[in-house]
Amino acid sequence: MGKLDGKVALVTGSGRNIGRATILKFASEGADVVVNARTNKEEADAVAEEARALGVRALSIVADVSDSSQVSRMISQIVNEFGKIDILVSNAAIRPHDNFIELTLEDWERVRGVVLDGAFYLAWECLKHMSAQESGNIIFFTGEGAFLGSAKRAHVSAAKMGLVGLARGLASEFAPQNIRVNVVSPGSIDTVRANPEWYLGRVPDHSGIPLGRQGKVEELAATCLFLASDDAGYITGQTIHVNGGALYH
Repeated sequence: MGKLDGKVALVTGSGRNIGRATILKFASEGADVVVNARTNKEEADAVAEEARALGVRALSIVADVSDSSQVSRMISQIVNEFGKIDILVSNAAIRPHDNFIELTLEDWERVRGVVLDGAFYLAWECLKHMSAQESGNIIFFTGEGAFLGSAKRAHVSAAKMGLVGLARGLASEFAPQNIRVNVVSPGSIDTVRANPEWYLGRVPDHSGIPLGRQGKVEELAATCLFLASDDAGYITGQTIHVNGGALYH
Protein backbone atom coordinates (compact mmCIF):
# COMPACT_ATOMS: atom_id res chain seq x y z
CA MET A 1 0.00 0.00 0.00
CA GLY A 2 1.09 3.53 -0.74
CA LYS A 3 1.19 6.23 1.90
CA LEU A 4 -1.48 8.21 0.04
CA ASP A 5 -3.76 5.43 -1.17
CA GLY A 6 -7.31 6.71 -1.66
CA LYS A 7 -6.32 10.36 -1.43
CA VAL A 8 -6.98 13.11 -3.99
CA ALA A 9 -4.26 15.74 -4.28
CA LEU A 10 -4.08 19.07 -6.11
CA VAL A 11 -0.66 20.59 -6.75
CA THR A 12 -0.72 24.03 -8.34
CA GLY A 13 2.04 25.12 -10.67
CA SER A 14 2.80 21.47 -11.36
CA GLY A 15 3.70 21.47 -15.02
CA ARG A 16 7.41 21.42 -14.21
CA ASN A 17 10.09 21.47 -11.52
CA ILE A 18 9.00 21.05 -7.88
CA GLY A 19 5.31 20.83 -8.72
CA ARG A 20 5.82 18.07 -11.28
CA ALA A 21 8.10 16.13 -8.94
CA THR A 22 5.48 16.38 -6.20
CA ILE A 23 2.71 15.13 -8.49
CA LEU A 24 4.79 12.10 -9.45
CA LYS A 25 5.82 11.41 -5.85
CA PHE A 26 2.19 11.53 -4.69
CA ALA A 27 1.09 9.35 -7.59
CA SER A 28 3.79 6.80 -6.80
CA GLU A 29 2.29 6.56 -3.30
CA GLY A 30 -1.23 5.92 -4.58
CA ALA A 31 -2.86 9.36 -4.71
CA ASP A 32 -5.11 10.43 -7.55
CA VAL A 33 -3.68 13.75 -8.68
CA VAL A 34 -4.67 17.04 -10.27
CA VAL A 35 -2.04 18.87 -12.30
CA ASN A 36 -2.51 22.62 -12.56
CA ALA A 37 -0.83 25.12 -14.86
CA ARG A 38 -1.67 28.75 -15.53
CA THR A 39 -1.52 28.58 -19.33
CA ASN A 40 0.51 25.63 -20.61
CA LYS A 41 -2.06 22.88 -21.20
CA GLU A 42 0.37 20.64 -23.07
CA GLU A 43 2.81 20.68 -20.17
CA ALA A 44 0.07 19.89 -17.64
CA ASP A 45 -1.31 17.10 -19.84
CA ALA A 46 2.14 15.53 -20.13
CA VAL A 47 2.59 15.41 -16.35
CA ALA A 48 -0.90 13.96 -15.91
CA GLU A 49 0.00 11.23 -18.39
CA GLU A 50 3.16 10.45 -16.43
CA ALA A 51 1.03 10.10 -13.31
CA ARG A 52 -1.44 7.76 -15.01
CA ALA A 53 1.47 5.55 -16.00
CA LEU A 54 2.00 5.01 -12.27
CA GLY A 55 -1.48 3.51 -11.99
CA VAL A 56 -3.55 6.37 -10.61
CA ARG A 57 -6.20 8.70 -11.98
CA ALA A 58 -4.98 12.12 -13.06
CA LEU A 59 -6.66 15.30 -14.23
CA SER A 60 -5.02 18.39 -15.75
CA ILE A 61 -6.63 21.80 -15.32
CA VAL A 62 -5.53 25.17 -16.67
CA ALA A 63 -6.40 27.88 -14.16
CA ASP A 64 -4.86 31.12 -12.93
CA VAL A 65 -4.77 30.92 -9.13
CA SER A 66 -4.79 34.72 -8.83
CA ASP A 67 -8.34 34.70 -10.21
CA SER A 68 -10.81 33.61 -7.52
CA SER A 69 -13.47 32.58 -10.04
CA GLN A 70 -11.02 30.28 -11.85
CA VAL A 71 -9.97 28.72 -8.54
CA SER A 72 -13.60 28.15 -7.60
CA ARG A 73 -14.28 26.43 -10.92
CA MET A 74 -11.16 24.28 -10.58
CA ILE A 75 -12.07 23.01 -7.10
CA SER A 76 -15.64 22.32 -8.22
CA GLN A 77 -14.31 20.34 -11.19
CA ILE A 78 -12.04 18.30 -8.93
CA VAL A 79 -14.83 17.46 -6.48
CA ASN A 80 -17.20 16.59 -9.34
CA GLU A 81 -14.56 14.30 -10.86
CA PHE A 82 -13.19 12.61 -7.74
CA GLY A 83 -15.87 13.25 -5.10
CA LYS A 84 -13.50 15.00 -2.69
CA ILE A 85 -10.18 16.76 -2.20
CA ASP A 86 -7.77 15.63 0.51
CA ILE A 87 -4.49 17.41 -0.17
CA LEU A 88 -3.68 20.89 -1.47
CA VAL A 89 -0.11 21.87 -2.31
CA SER A 90 -0.11 25.58 -3.17
CA ASN A 91 3.07 25.77 -5.20
CA ALA A 92 2.28 28.27 -7.99
CA ALA A 93 4.41 31.40 -7.71
CA ILE A 94 6.17 34.15 -9.60
CA ARG A 95 9.48 35.66 -8.50
CA PRO A 96 10.29 38.76 -10.56
CA HIS A 97 13.26 41.00 -9.87
CA ASP A 98 12.25 44.68 -9.58
CA ASN A 99 13.90 47.71 -8.05
CA PHE A 100 11.62 48.68 -5.19
CA ILE A 101 11.30 52.39 -5.98
CA GLU A 102 10.49 51.53 -9.58
CA LEU A 103 7.69 49.12 -8.64
CA THR A 104 4.23 49.95 -9.88
CA LEU A 105 1.08 49.08 -7.99
CA GLU A 106 0.38 46.59 -10.76
CA ASP A 107 3.75 44.88 -10.08
CA TRP A 108 2.93 44.63 -6.38
CA GLU A 109 -0.59 43.33 -6.97
CA ARG A 110 0.55 40.81 -9.57
CA VAL A 111 3.00 39.16 -7.16
CA ARG A 112 0.62 39.30 -4.22
CA GLY A 113 -2.18 37.97 -6.42
CA VAL A 114 -0.36 34.78 -7.39
CA VAL A 115 1.63 34.09 -4.23
CA LEU A 116 -0.62 35.16 -1.34
CA ASP A 117 -4.10 35.80 -2.73
CA GLY A 118 -3.89 32.60 -4.77
CA ALA A 119 -3.06 30.56 -1.67
CA PHE A 120 -5.96 32.20 0.16
CA TYR A 121 -8.44 31.47 -2.65
CA LEU A 122 -7.29 27.85 -2.84
CA ALA A 123 -7.44 27.27 0.91
CA TRP A 124 -10.82 29.02 1.16
CA GLU A 125 -12.35 26.75 -1.47
CA CYS A 126 -10.65 23.53 -0.36
CA LEU A 127 -11.40 23.99 3.33
CA LYS A 128 -15.13 24.01 2.64
CA HIS A 129 -14.82 20.40 1.49
CA MET A 130 -12.11 19.36 3.95
CA SER A 131 -14.16 20.67 6.86
CA ALA A 132 -17.20 18.71 5.75
CA GLN A 133 -15.19 15.48 5.59
CA GLU A 134 -13.25 16.40 8.77
CA SER A 135 -9.87 15.66 7.27
CA GLY A 136 -7.39 17.34 4.99
CA ASN A 137 -3.90 18.58 4.44
CA ILE A 138 -2.63 21.90 3.09
CA ILE A 139 0.95 22.78 2.21
CA PHE A 140 2.09 26.28 1.22
CA PHE A 141 5.45 27.09 -0.38
CA THR A 142 7.48 30.07 0.78
CA GLY A 143 11.26 30.53 0.30
CA GLU A 144 14.42 31.40 2.20
CA GLY A 145 14.38 34.87 0.62
CA ALA A 146 11.36 35.66 2.77
CA PHE A 147 13.46 35.00 5.88
CA LEU A 148 16.85 36.31 4.74
CA GLY A 149 15.66 39.19 2.57
CA SER A 150 16.61 39.52 -1.06
CA ALA A 151 17.41 42.65 -3.06
CA LYS A 152 14.87 43.46 -5.78
CA ARG A 153 12.42 40.95 -4.33
CA ALA A 154 10.84 42.82 -1.41
CA HIS A 155 7.38 42.31 -2.89
CA VAL A 156 7.99 38.57 -3.28
CA SER A 157 9.37 38.25 0.26
CA ALA A 158 6.39 40.11 1.71
CA ALA A 159 3.88 37.90 -0.07
CA LYS A 160 5.70 34.69 0.80
CA MET A 161 6.08 35.62 4.47
CA GLY A 162 2.35 36.24 4.53
CA LEU A 163 1.90 32.53 3.79
CA VAL A 164 3.52 31.68 7.13
CA GLY A 165 0.95 33.74 9.01
CA LEU A 166 -1.88 32.31 6.93
CA ALA A 167 -0.73 28.75 7.63
CA ARG A 168 -0.43 29.31 11.37
CA GLY A 169 -3.87 30.83 11.59
CA LEU A 170 -5.50 28.08 9.57
CA ALA A 171 -3.61 25.37 11.45
CA SER A 172 -5.03 26.60 14.76
CA GLU A 173 -8.55 27.09 13.47
CA PHE A 174 -8.93 23.78 11.66
CA ALA A 175 -6.96 21.42 13.88
CA PRO A 176 -10.16 20.26 15.64
CA GLN A 177 -11.39 19.03 12.24
CA ASN A 178 -8.27 16.94 11.67
CA ILE A 179 -6.92 19.33 9.04
CA ARG A 180 -3.21 20.10 9.09
CA VAL A 181 -1.59 23.14 7.46
CA ASN A 182 2.16 23.53 7.02
CA VAL A 183 4.71 25.48 4.99
CA VAL A 184 7.72 24.27 3.02
CA SER A 185 10.55 26.75 2.52
CA PRO A 186 13.04 25.70 -0.20
CA GLY A 187 16.57 27.00 -0.36
CA SER A 188 18.61 26.96 -3.56
CA ILE A 189 17.06 24.27 -5.74
CA ASP A 190 18.27 23.00 -9.10
CA THR A 191 15.32 23.85 -11.34
CA VAL A 192 14.64 24.93 -14.90
CA ARG A 193 14.38 28.68 -14.59
CA ALA A 194 11.32 30.52 -15.85
CA ASN A 195 13.46 33.60 -16.61
CA PRO A 196 16.79 32.12 -17.76
CA GLU A 197 18.00 35.45 -19.14
CA TRP A 198 18.33 36.82 -15.59
CA TYR A 199 20.35 33.80 -14.46
CA LEU A 200 22.56 33.76 -17.56
CA GLY A 201 26.19 33.60 -16.48
CA ARG A 202 25.32 33.31 -12.78
CA VAL A 203 26.98 30.20 -11.43
CA PRO A 204 25.18 28.93 -8.31
CA ASP A 205 27.20 29.81 -5.20
CA HIS A 206 27.36 26.80 -2.89
CA SER A 207 29.73 28.42 -0.40
CA GLY A 208 26.90 29.39 1.93
CA ILE A 209 25.32 25.94 1.88
CA PRO A 210 26.80 23.56 4.47
CA LEU A 211 25.83 20.53 2.37
CA GLY A 212 27.78 22.06 -0.51
CA ARG A 213 25.20 21.72 -3.28
CA GLN A 214 21.83 22.80 -4.55
CA GLY A 215 18.78 20.82 -3.54
CA LYS A 216 16.91 18.50 -5.89
CA VAL A 217 13.25 18.85 -6.78
CA GLU A 218 12.77 15.25 -5.65
CA GLU A 219 13.90 16.25 -2.16
CA LEU A 220 11.19 18.90 -2.00
CA ALA A 221 8.65 16.37 -3.26
CA ALA A 222 9.71 13.94 -0.54
CA THR A 223 9.19 16.65 2.08
CA CYS A 224 5.69 17.29 0.75
CA LEU A 225 4.95 13.56 0.86
CA PHE A 226 6.04 13.41 4.49
CA LEU A 227 3.85 16.36 5.47
CA ALA A 228 0.86 15.04 3.51
CA SER A 229 1.10 11.55 4.99
CA ASP A 230 0.22 10.12 8.38
CA ASP A 231 3.95 10.12 9.16
CA ALA A 232 3.53 13.82 9.96
CA GLY A 233 0.27 13.37 11.83
CA TYR A 234 1.39 15.53 14.78
CA ILE A 235 2.86 18.37 12.71
CA THR A 236 0.79 21.44 11.90
CA GLY A 237 1.40 25.18 11.73
CA GLN A 238 5.09 24.63 11.05
CA THR A 239 7.59 25.82 8.45
CA ILE A 240 9.97 23.13 7.22
CA HIS A 241 13.20 24.55 5.76
CA VAL A 242 14.74 22.45 3.00
CA ASN A 243 17.93 24.37 2.31
CA GLY A 244 21.00 22.25 3.03
CA GLY A 245 21.54 24.14 6.27
CA ALA A 246 21.96 27.51 4.54
CA LEU A 247 19.58 29.51 6.70
CA TYR A 248 20.84 28.63 10.16
CA HIS A 249 24.48 27.63 9.88
